[in-house]
Amino acid sequence: MRLYTEEALAQHQPISLTSPQIHYLRNVMRAGPGDTVTLFNGRDGEWTAQIDTLSKGSSTLIPQEKRRDQLPEPGPWLLFAPIKRAPLDFLVQKAVELGAAGLQPVFTDHTNSERINLDRLTANVIEAAEQCERLTVPEIRAPEKLAAILENWPADRHLLVCAEHGAAQGIDETLRTAPADGEWAILIGPEGGFAPSELDLLRRLPFASLVSLGPRILRAETAALAALTCWQAVLGDWRNSRS
Repeated sequence: MRLYTEEALAQHQPISLTSPQIHYLRNVMRAGPGDTVTLFNGRDGEWTAQIDTLSKGSSTLIPQEKRRDQLPEPGPWLLFAPIKRAPLDFLVQKAVELGAAGLQPVFTDHTNSERINLDRLTANVIEAAEQCERLTVPEIRAPEKLAAILENWPADRHLLVCAEHGAAQGIDETLRTAPADGEWAILIGPEGGFAPSELDLLRRLPFASLVSLGPRILRAETAALAALTCWQAVLGDWRNSRS
């Protein structure tokens, strides 16, 4: 049993539970006072805690011991055009497991679905972070138009643009010849692909690299996970885990 909390974590300092957390512990896990739960908040590491009280009205956990110190998790931002609900849920959950540090919905010329339920997105992100034992919860940004995002882009963050058509270098070659320093982001287009004018704009940006994900056309959610996997294997903590 592992839960995310926004409260500060310190030994013997009570933590209050939200209604969904109470429901999860009481009705799903059949837990009770004295049982052990793991807590994290993205700042204070990971703690074991004991259930002190567990009732519908008021429930608390008491942190006992720190299990892991807080460590940096410097994954890339993932920028994606909104897609249908079920594929979007899948994309978000797996992006968290693959180490994305931030999630940014992007409106492009060919975006088919412009509805984003940020509450549902947040719940999916937290649940995935709890499940995969990462110490942070990715930042969720409000949806914006692509042009507005690019206009305010931080110059020191590299942008990988996954392009379906046109001249683009293989993602593996791009990552292996990329600078070792700096931060990263990955941009995935909509189900209909980027508009030619958008690709022309992206090609002119000094911080952007257009990359290919191979000879087959991938669904948006597949492309996002493929690109994150490649980044982790070449530049991310999958590489570090081998050393």
